[in-house]
Amino acid sequence: MSGRLRGKVAIVAGAGSIGPGWGNGKATATVFAREGARVICADINRDAAEETAAIIQNEGGQAFAVEADVTSGDAVADLVGRALGRYGRIDILDNNVGIAEPGGVVELEEAVWDRVFRINLTGAFLAMKHVIPVMQRQFEESGEGGSIINISSIAAIRHGGLPYASFAATKAALNQLTRTTAAQYAHQKIRVNAVLPGLMKTPTVAHSAGFSGAQREGEIEAMWAAHDAQVPMGHMGEAWDVAHAALFLASDEARYVTGLELVVDGGITLKHG
Repeated sequence: MSGRLRGKVAIVAGAGSIGPGWGNGKATATVFAREGARVICADINRDAAEETAAIIQNEGGQAFAVEADVTSGDAVADLVGRALGRYGRIDILDNNVGIAEPGGVVELEEAVWDRVFRINLTGAFLAMKHVIPVMQRQFEESGEGGSIINISSIAAIRHGGLPYASFAATKAALNQLTRTTAAQYAHQKIRVNAVLPGLMKTPTVAHSAGFSGAQREGEIEAMWAAHDAQVPMGHMGEAWDVAHAALFLASDEARYVTGLELVVDGGITLKHG
């Protein structure tokens, strides 16, 4: 690694993993640390957050875990306060929290719709609400703002073939929230971008009936193969693909990039059908 984030402090919201293997947040936190960042690994699952932090520490990096529910403004404020208490600044925010529930507008229960919006959209809103003032102060003091990366989805820009009305709606809203926030704070060198993953081979997909449609373990391999066949490059992506996209946007290499929707999908959005 080349130290592309040396001296920076990063919060990764959703840094844990739902099961064995590498989820997007877990991989992103690890890549950030390998590139020199000090990382706050935040997750609603304390054990998962601590596992990621331990991986980083065992590799010689700096990290600590925080149990945090990003749907709570008080919890997010506490998370930001703990990051400042430990490291004194926040240079990077990676919003990687999200769920998917199947169903179109007729089938979805109102409570499910509200829950998906609370987690997928309000969580990112609250994180930015509490982190941006920190980045504004940094800009006033040193001319350096920060980088915010919102993990969206290609579901925001195309239909995936199955009804996920709440998931698609939240990710489309997250894209527009990313653009408007980027425009508002660009003059303070606070960059806000989105990563739009396509079909990804992660523990969340493997463990979610909502995403995978696979109810039994024996169906998982068939699901992977079916997803691979949909992608022009011939295979699904991995968490590391999302992590390295986030790394670029977090780094000074992207210092002139804001309001971007970076699609990471092996070409699937290029297809007509």
